[in-house]
Amino acid sequence: MPLFKVGVVVTYKRELRDPEGETIRRDLLLKTGYDRVASVRTGKYFEFYVNTNSPEEALSYIKEMCSKLRIFNPIVHVLEVVNIAEDSSN
Repeated sequence: MPLFKVGVVVTYKRELRDPEGETIRRDLLLKTGYDRVASVRTGKYFEFYVNTNSPEEALSYIKEMCSKLRIFNPIVHVLEVVNIAEDSSN
């Protein structure tokens, strides 16, 4: 069974505040002269390696796992799969 690498990013929903992003912009970027940055959104990146028969199966498996195990909170977060590829490093 092939091994797939699935990259997932979890961020706050756009309509919600991102206190960490606000702090980075206010206390780091603006204070050091990077005043063209209008806003900063932060998140968490995960790489999951999963044995499945297809990329579609890997995607379904990861989404189900993240939802059931509450790796993200669907009320305040967005889960985005940013890449999925067969891992040939083995």
